[in-house]
Amino acid sequence: MKSKKLFSGLYRNTSVQQWVLIGALLIFVMAALLYFNNIRIALEQREKTYAKLYAEAIGFFVEKDPSLDCDYGYVQEVLSANETIPCILVLDGSPAQYENIPELDDSTKKWTPKEKENLLYLKIAQMADEHEPIQFKVVNKVGYVYYSNSDIVKTLRYFPLILILTFLIFGALAFVAYASSRKAEQNRVWVGLAKETAHQLGTPISGLIGWIEVLKTNPDFDVTLADEMTKDIERLEVITNRFSNIGSAPAMKEENIGELVAKSTEYLKKRISPKIIWHFEDNLNAVVNKNINKNLIEWVIENLCKNAVDAMDGKGNLNINVGNIGSDKVFIDITDTGKGMSKAMIRKVFRAGYTSKKRGWGLGLTLAKRIVETYHNGKIFIKESKVGEGTTFRIIL
Repeated sequence: MKSKKLFSGLYRNTSVQQWVLIGALLIFVMAALLYFNNIRIALEQREKTYAKLYAEAIGFFVEKDPSLDCDYGYVQEVLSANETIPCILVLDGSPAQYENIPELDDSTKKWTPKEKENLLYLKIAQMADEHEPIQFKVVNKVGYVYYSNSDIVKTLRYFPLILILTFLIFGALAFVAYASSRKAEQNRVWVGLAKETAHQLGTPISGLIGWIEVLKTNPDFDVTLADEMTKDIERLEVITNRFSNIGSAPAMKEENIGELVAKSTEYLKKRISPKIIWHFEDNLNAVVNKNINKNLIEWVIENLCKNAVDAMDGKGNLNINVGNIGSDKVFIDITDTGKGMSKAMIRKVFRAGYTSKKRGWGLGLTLAKRIVETYHNGKIFIKESKVGEGTTFRIIL
């Protein structure tokens, strides 16, 4: 039981370490977003201050008498210091002056006075939506400075989204890399387990073959029993070959699918509960040969049949049907009248380590899926299942 827990632990989707890592990444992302958002707010406030200084400098120029002793050079420096903030001065409801309007600063395009005026009014409307205009008095008039944020601040507005997207992309890549590594580790575990099983079975099988020959020399021994024992030993050798093929490219050969399924069914009938009623239908239009590994496909059929018998508690109907799909595909349906499966079970049934039995590793269907889909480029899935009525597994080659 401890071993079972040890192996099934390899397939937990999450762990404490993973959640800690995810939490640390989320904290880092939130801290980065907060940091850059504070920078953006500070820059926006700074540009608002620049816009106010710009408005006050213009008002100072207009209101003051040029003959007065005043440092106009400093005020001029304030006006010329704005090199990034787009702004438009409006007097008497009309644009009087503008700064840092990229379209109008483009020397390659010639603007007519009417086009220029229309563009400025369009920019004023856009700036009014972005910020409240700054009001200042000029003699007996009221002027306004409309402004918008610089390209740097606008970029910082979208930077958090870019940052989140970047983390999502790298997080997805890291997850894919981790999942691939985890899957490769799982495969190595099962391959090693299968090959070790095949290796361990070799010695007792050889010993049993020898003991059968010894029994045959006894004149009181029934030779027909020896023949049946020999068949079972040969079956064990086939199973050993199946396990030894896991993890390596199996040898493929043209095989008659209908005949293969029929023989597998016939063999299992004699060794499974007599309370099972078997129905085999070969609905193939003609003899169909497929390039497969006979031992592995027999293993899949045997595994599905034994699972079906378990689902029926050793009593019920087991239907096996072989037929055509189009001109180049063959299906094998295995239907039982057992307990059936819920939708939740259907989603997990091929997952390594999952089993509904009190005993078992939860490897049979996982290996069956690997044999059919990885080695034979086919498909295996649950065609239909109803709780309390039964299940149909379908193999497509």
